[in-house]
Amino acid sequence: MKDINIRAYRPDDLAGIKQLTVEAFAGVTLEQNVETVLGFLHGHDWRWRKARHIDEDVAANPAGIFVAEARGRIAGYISTRVDRESSKGRIPNLAVTAEFRGQGLGRQLIEHALDYFRREGLAYAMIETMAQNEAGQHLYPACGFVEVARQVHFARRL
Repeated sequence: MKDINIRAYRPDDLAGIKQLTVEAFAGVTLEQNVETVLGFLHGHDWRWRKARHIDEDVAANPAGIFVAEARGRIAGYISTRVDRESSKGRIPNLAVTAEFRGQGLGRQLIEHALDYFRREGLAYAMIETMAQNEAGQHLYPACGFVEVARQVHFARRL
C-alpha cells in the first residue's frame, strides 16, 4: 500500500485509536454481545468498555503498539503483548479504518507485529476473534494462523 507508514505508538495516538476501536469493533466484540443480552451495565455502554481495552494494551506494552498512518491520519493500529516466560506473543487488538479495509493493511499490521515478536525472540503468536467477525475469520488463517480452539462466553447480571 502506498503512502502508509507503520510507526511506533505515541501517547497522542490514544484518543484516535480508541475512536477507531469503537468504530471497527461494532458488531464483532464480546462487550457488545454482553450488552445485547444483559442490557446497559453499570452506567457504561459497550463502547466505553471496549475503549478501555486500549488503555490496558498501553499499560501492558506500549512499545508493542504500532500505528499505520496515511496522510497524517491514523489508518489502523495493532497492539501486542509479550509473555517471555512462555515465549508467546499475543495480538489483543487490530483495527483498520473503513477507508483502508480490504486493501491489505490488516495483513501489513499483522506482519509488522509478527516481525516484532521475532525480534523479541518469541516462539509463537496468538490472535483470537469472535465467530461473527468475518474479516478476522478470513484474515488470520490467510496470515498463517491455525485455529486451535473455540470458546463459549457466558454472562449474567449480579
